[in-house]
Amino acid sequence: MFLKKYFSIVLILSALVIFTAGLVFAEEAPQASASPSFDAKFAADTVWVLFTAFLVFFMNLGFAMVESGLCRSKNAVNILSKNVIVFCVTTIFYWFVGFGIMFSNSNPFFGATGWMLYGADNSPAMGDAYNGIFPSLNWTGVPLYAKFIFQLVFAGTAATIVSGAVAERIKYFSFFVFSGVMAVFIYPVAGHWIWGGGWLATLKTPFLDFAGSTVVHSIGGWAALVGAYLLGPRIGKYTHDGKVNAIPGHDMGMATLGMFVLWFGWFGFNPGSTMAADPDAISRVTINTCLAGAVGGVAATYASYLALGKPDLSMVINGILAGLVAITAPCNWVTPFGSFIIGIVAGILVVYAVLFFDKIHVDDPVGALSVHLVNGTWGTLSLGLFAANVTGGVTGLLYGGGVAQLISQITGIVTVGIYVVIVSTIAWLVIKSTMGLRVDEDEERNGLDIGEHGMQAYPDFVGTTTTRGII
Repeated sequence: MFLKKYFSIVLILSALVIFTAGLVFAEEAPQASASPSFDAKFAADTVWVLFTAFLVFFMNLGFAMVESGLCRSKNAVNILSKNVIVFCVTTIFYWFVGFGIMFSNSNPFFGATGWMLYGADNSPAMGDAYNGIFPSLNWTGVPLYAKFIFQLVFAGTAATIVSGAVAERIKYFSFFVFSGVMAVFIYPVAGHWIWGGGWLATLKTPFLDFAGSTVVHSIGGWAALVGAYLLGPRIGKYTHDGKVNAIPGHDMGMATLGMFVLWFGWFGFNPGSTMAADPDAISRVTINTCLAGAVGGVAATYASYLALGKPDLSMVINGILAGLVAITAPCNWVTPFGSFIIGIVAGILVVYAVLFFDKIHVDDPVGALSVHLVNGTWGTLSLGLFAANVTGGVTGLLYGGGVAQLISQITGIVTVGIYVVIVSTIAWLVIKSTMGLRVDEDEERNGLDIGEHGMQAYPDFVGTTTTRGII
């Protein structure tokens, strides 16, 4: 009861703060640009960016289906609900301050202006684009609002990654609060270093991440790793002598369909990051994306057969996603052959990463750490190896470019990882000490659907809340 009252007060106060801020900034609202003559390229670029943003938004459905399918039926409502609310929370906080922190022009470490997009011109068509508030976006050539929507869906993806790794035992409102932390203190700050003109982007050899292997996937993965570790494993996952008890998902059909939704959405995620309707760039990025995902699935099939004796479908699904995550950073700078090799390594890595995390008793119900953290790191590193001077003069070690780009990639991987782990640890521990992180044992055994939401995903079926064994 106290938690509910406390939460209601927080919501009311937040609404008042936002309303008051709106009144304060009302006179500074962005002015509509004078109607320019029709520019076909400007229109095409804008439509392309918005269309691909819609594809990335659709990935929320894919994450919800994969995560719920790979978990037990007694927790399906909870997992679906988390995937719904995480985007709602991210939208509010990223619009309010996150986008400004990530892209405004303040210092090498974080932005300090541009809250709620105030002070900037929506059109970048002429002169000092966006009124100098967001100079790191000048290269895009699309309206500010279009760029915001595209970046918003990326921010939502980073936060969603956390959901899978902490599934089946985290308190709903604790996850709710951490999603807000991700949208303000974690994703935008590290994103500013890389995409917002921050210190990693201004190294002598700039750190590169075309569509977010680090900015989205590794950031979400590091935050998820800390959360999964602090929460501890699900009841019955590991025996006292260290053996692993498999806890199968309740609907592999749903998980498979979710994977295809994600794969489809990735054709917005990576090609959309061109920020322009450029036929050559879009085609190059698309073939690299598709090839890496497909090869990752095949590699994971054989790796799971060798490691487990059977071609495990959940491993194949995660192998495809691992290939897609890995190609996300280098997709604009590698050849199809490079993406082929990157996908093979990703598909193998994801299988053995799943086994590794089980070995050290970090319980990740859906393999999010293996897909997003491990292969986000691999994909970022692979750029320094396989960049083939396709565009922009970026050449990796294996194509005669020396070690400079590889060193920059390692620098970004390590520093972003350290930052996210530190801030995530603080956030998770504060939430644990104030609200608590984990549901009680009875609620976990009976299912979070009933305990947290008072409803079931499949009420017409018997046995969804059984407490026998680990089910």
